[in-house]
Amino acid sequence: MTITAERGRTKAPRVRRALRAATRPGPWKRGPVLTASALLLGLVMLLHARIPNRIGALGSLAETFLPWFGLLVPVLAAGALRRRSASAVTALLLPVTVWLSLFGPLLGDKSHPGGDLTVATHNVGAENPDPAGTARGLAASGADVLALEEITAQARGTYERELAKAYPYHTVQGTVGLWSRLPLSDTRPVDIATDYGPLADTKPAGVRMADNRALRTTVATDQGPLVVYVAHLGSVRLNPRSGFWTGSRDRNAEALGAAVAADRSERVVLLGDLNGTMDDRAFAGITSRLHSVQDAAGDGFGFSWPAEFPVARIDHILVRGVKPAGAWVLPATGSDHLPVAAGISW
Repeated sequence: MTITAERGRTKAPRVRRALRAATRPGPWKRGPVLTASALLLGLVMLLHARIPNRIGALGSLAETFLPWFGLLVPVLAAGALRRRSASAVTALLLPVTVWLSLFGPLLGDKSHPGGDLTVATHNVGAENPDPAGTARGLAASGADVLALEEITAQARGTYERELAKAYPYHTVQGTVGLWSRLPLSDTRPVDIATDYGPLADTKPAGVRMADNRALRTTVATDQGPLVVYVAHLGSVRLNPRSGFWTGSRDRNAEALGAAVAADRSERVVLLGDLNGTMDDRAFAGITSRLHSVQDAAGDGFGFSWPAEFPVARIDHILVRGVKPAGAWVLPATGSDHLPVAAGISW
């Protein structure tokens, strides 16, 4: 009697295990949430241009950090392997393929030897505690043409003094300036309809900023004239109530795009802090006429902001009529941006 009872108790767990195994979903039915998440991630990256901007500029927000969406792939992959979900693993092929098609070309070094001219751009920062050190570091970069943005009235004299030896030619129009080893001509401000909107009170007390934030000039090179634009577009802010605020930036981008479109010059370079990535639809009017040197000849993503831990490239060099030879990020200065530079050739 005792032996029979013990056998019954031994069989019971086996029966329960057998029932669980029989009712457990197969590998293609496991992890439906992981499968749906992988497909959604792939569709968001594939169709990012379709994400509406009407509510909190969600489209521009997604496009600003689009490369970082790839970090979700290993997270989902770990979950899929833990759940032994064949459907989730298969679904991950979509985001992996989309991410590689969008950003795979940026992973390698596309630079090549040569370059007739080195250009650089840097948002020096209104709160920069060491403008003199920043100027000396930029002069040591070897750039032939150097654009600066966010030049305050207080720091302007410092930059002019520290850069005078390396760059005999320069112009400052409002908060943007250009320093050059080569002569400049036909210099004028460019009206990009700048307004700060709700950002008017974000600058530190005592810092004075001029209204104009874009200029156009012509650099005289041995190969002929090179038209250079320097621009600092309006800032963006992420606000819990209003979402991703890009109104001023978008209006500036549209006006700058119209100015470039109307310029019939053969060779054009745009240098500046555009406060957005080239994936952002707001720059369609610019990217339809100029192309990024980072995309064409850079090494990696070239993130430039914030300087402590760069997560986005919002400082850009774009060209038309010249060939990018290389693009790179320069060492940090006292600014919250990193300087970026590029070599171009004819």
